[in-house]
Amino acid sequence: MTDHVLVEADGGSRGNPGPAGYGAVVKDEATGEVLAERKAYVGIATNNVAEYGGLIAGLAAAAELGASTVDVRMDSKLVVEQMSGRWKVKHPSMRPLNAEAKELAARFSRVRYEWIPRAENSHADGLANEAMDAGKQAEAPKKTVKQDRVSPVGWTGATGTPTKLLLVRHGQTAMSVEKRYSGRGDVPLTEHGKQQAAAAAKRLGAMEGLIVDGEAAPIIASPLIRTQQTAQAIADALGGRVETHPGLIETDFGDWEGLTFKEAMDRDPEFQTSWLSDTSIAAPGGESFDGVHRRVRKARDELIANYGGRTLVLVSHVTPIKALLRMGLDAGPSLLFRLHLDLASLSIVEFYPDGNASVRLVNDISHLS
Repeated sequence: MTDHVLVEADGGSRGNPGPAGYGAVVKDEATGEVLAERKAYVGIATNNVAEYGGLIAGLAAAAELGASTVDVRMDSKLVVEQMSGRWKVKHPSMRPLNAEAKELAARFSRVRYEWIPRAENSHADGLANEAMDAGKQAEAPKKTVKQDRVSPVGWTGATGTPTKLLLVRHGQTAMSVEKRYSGRGDVPLTEHGKQQAAAAAKRLGAMEGLIVDGEAAPIIASPLIRTQQTAQAIADALGGRVETHPGLIETDFGDWEGLTFKEAMDRDPEFQTSWLSDTSIAAPGGESFDGVHRRVRKARDELIANYGGRTLVLVSHVTPIKALLRMGLDAGPSLLFRLHLDLASLSIVEFYPDGNASVRLVNDISHLS
């Protein structure tokens, strides 16, 4: 958990109003490490609307990281002065955005706003321009299939074409049979695990929308053998190919790798009790759940940047899949301990360009029966 973060945000419009997008980056205030990036195309809007969008996205990301104090840096004098309370919000279209940003800011113990020259805000500005470029490219060719790809969640207020993630957990391994901590240990599927992977592949092969114009949806997996084998079964069913993303790898359980829960408890009773109650604590020599969440969020953002508005098949592990569902639900870290995911299960979450999300399926194993 990072207590003090820096949020840099920006937005732009090519026409004012015109095609608009925003960008935001969250950094560790002490080290400058990038903890999260956000960008989205918002359609036809003004610069000010896009700039508020960047601020809202940045504050939301900081809240997800568990920050307690935030320094916001923007090159929008209007947004900085309005959020600082020195300027009134006169335009009716700005009032709801200002109110939303203030509601998010109230989650922190302190938020400080600072105006900076545009040259010092190049990271967020670059993200905003990437969002506008992607939005321009996506609009024309996707009009013919828009009806199929936009989910019927208009009552939620979500807008735009979502990126739909089909989340598949790998099949059974010898480690899962014995209920041992299985993180970075590279173990293959058992024969039963291969059967589970084949069943999941058959399920996805029968789903609509995974093959468009003869092209299979991208299939992206953790680099470990058990996920690669599961992903390859899906690729064979869809006629696609498997890509690898390191951000989807399982938690590093460090010294507990290969141990059962009881063996780890016998070895480190007090430490494991603390680990189970505080997601910022890492296993000895390993990785904290907070660290996994940040890693998976970055992976999600990269995938949306590359494949925004498409359906993706992600083959991963328990903790990364829970992290993605947690983001979709806007839930706290307790979800990690309250949500069960079976081997070879299917979950589905959609992320919208306006920051909304919709969890549509969790832990479906009907294909295994």
